[in-house]
Parts: sequence; C-alpha cells; structure tokens
Amino acid sequence: MRILFHLGHPAHYHLFKNTISALKEDKHEVNILIKKKDVLETLLASSSFEYENILPEGRKDSSLSMILGLFKQTIRMILYCLKNRPTVLIGTSTAIAYTGFILRIPSINVTEDDFDVVPIFSKITYPFATDILTPNVCRMGKWRKKTFFHKSYHELAYLHPNHFIPNENIVSKYISEDQKYFILRFAKLTAHHDFGISGINNEIALKIIDILSPHGKVYITSERELSAELEPYRLQIEPKDIHHLIYSSSMFVGDSQTMAAESAVLGVPSVRFNDFVGKISYLNELERTYNLGYGIRTNEVNKLYSTIEKLIKNENLHKDFQTKREHMLSEKIDYSKFLTWFIGNYPKSREVLRDNLNYQDIFI
Repeated sequence: MRILFHLGHPAHYHLFKNTISALKEDKHEVNILIKKKDVLETLLASSSFEYENILPEGRKDSSLSMILGLFKQTIRMILYCLKNRPTVLIGTSTAIAYTGFILRIPSINVTEDDFDVVPIFSKITYPFATDILTPNVCRMGKWRKKTFFHKSYHELAYLHPNHFIPNENIVSKYISEDQKYFILRFAKLTAHHDFGISGINNEIALKIIDILSPHGKVYITSERELSAELEPYRLQIEPKDIHHLIYSSSMFVGDSQTMAAESAVLGVPSVRFNDFVGKISYLNELERTYNLGYGIRTNEVNKLYSTIEKLIKNENLHKDFQTKREHMLSEKIDYSKFLTWFIGNYPKSREVLRDNLNYQDIFI
C-alpha cells in the first residue's frame, strides 16, 4: 500500500514516527509531506525519514495567511498525489481531507480535539474526511458516524513505555545529574482555535520562578519570544531530547496543551494555565479521572500559585504520580500499535472495528 502522511506540527512528527517506521518495516510505501512549523523540519532532519516540504515559506498568524496557506498546501498536495498516486492519506489537516475528496482517495483525519473546541476546523474539514480517529472521551457531534473512537491519547503513540525509555545520559548533556529542576512552557497561542485564549504572561512567569527557584533550577522552553528578564532561563536543547528532560523534571508548568499532556502521561506533575481548561475532554480525563495534572483558568492566578506551592511540599510527589501513571496506562492502549494496524489493514480495519468495538483491547 502507498501511504501518504501530512505533518503540520512538531507534535505530529512524534505522533506518527513509530507508526511510519512500523509500516515501512511491513513493506508499505510511505511518503511524508510537511509544512514549515517551528522545529518540525529540524526533527525530521534528525531522523532517517525522507520528506518533502510543500509549504517551505511558512505562513503568518493571520486569518488571510491561514486561508492562503491552506490553499497552497491543498494545490501542492493534489499535484503530488497525481504524480505519486497514494492509496490512503493520513494526517490532522484540512488539506488531506480536501485532497482526498477531490481525488477520491480515502483520508483518515487523526485528532484529539473535541469538535466544538475547534469549530472552524471541524466545519471545513470533517465533511470531506473519509474517517476520523479520536480518543473515546472526545465530543464529535454530528460527525460521530464517521468517527472511530479509541482508548488512548496521541501522546501514547510515542510516550507509551513500549516506545519511550527515559535516558539519563541524554538529560546529563544539559543538566547536572543531581540537580532538581522544573520546566516551564510558553506556547504562542496564535492558532485559529486560540482566538481569545490567554495563558502565562511575563508577570505570572516571574512569580512562578520566584516560587520554584528555592527548590531547584527553572528552565523555560518557549514558542514565543521571551523578555530580557526571562531569556536567561531558556532551555537550549535539541528538540528530539525534550521528552527525556520532561520525564526527569520535578514539575511541568505551562500554557501548552500538548506538553501538559506529555508531562501527564509521563507521570510528571503537570500544571496547565490557560483558557482552554475545562473545555478539552482528553485533558479533562488526564486531570480529573487520573489526577495526573491540574488545569487552572486564567482568572484563578492565585490558585495557580497555591497549587504549585502545594505540590512542592509533597515529599512523595514523584512516587505518587508514577503510581497514577501506571493506573492510566492499565486502561489505555498503545496508540502507535493501534494506528499501525488500522492504517496497514485499511480499509478492512474499519469494518473490523464497526463489527467489534472491543477489538482494540488487544493493543494494550
């Protein structure tokens, strides 16, 4: 089978990397298209994957630029598909849905966002997608009939113990082995679905640093520019190493959805501060059902500080959260293994799931 993956964000590289490798091992022909986005191309360049960048010029964070970028990607993807004739398209983008619809190629849209959290994306994408894959806690509205729900998270496609083994040697390249440290993450919050969403500003960041500094070193990883006061805390690392540093950290605090979820599934206390709190089902489950994180809205800044202070005082913090992680893992599947089976056996796999919704239990 000829399989085309479209990656539009660094998180998508991690999401699909193990599945791509497994499909290649199973003798499928796999091609990868990407667009310019943060460190995405850096991650791919450090891998053994061949890829083609269909939006090397990137785009600005404006509505007009987003529309133009979508148009360019769709046209270029159509031209690529006319030349290479893939059997199925995989990704998280609107472009694969449009390309598949126009060329009559099945498209599988992989998401972990509730339809009403990304309403514009849902309205312009899902009507044209062939199938949708999403965690079983997500709301999909009127698109439920074309959705296959699974018992996992995107982050378990690459941070499940079957795929991720923490490496202290990697951590020691950047941080002293006996050093206790905390990671802060600041997202750009400029995507189309981030309109009206705020997170950690400079004043709040400095207060968090004041709280954490007496207990260990503070490092910042940021998508956005940092002020002169915060720049000295920036963590300079190779992007592919970040998950090893998260695992060995004592706490994560940030306004990023993805890194908060990554910290949670690794069993690292995760404190998320933004206006998405309470709206995203899979994060609600991680934070409320498995107690692996704390979601705090931006009108509760004092709660943010008190939560961080409370966690610091817990002498069994690491052990407690690793126990919670084991509980979560016992109820979730290896998502990469599931994706590999679903894509590699497509379209037969969709019929198997229609007939037996418990089939995915074998992927635990």
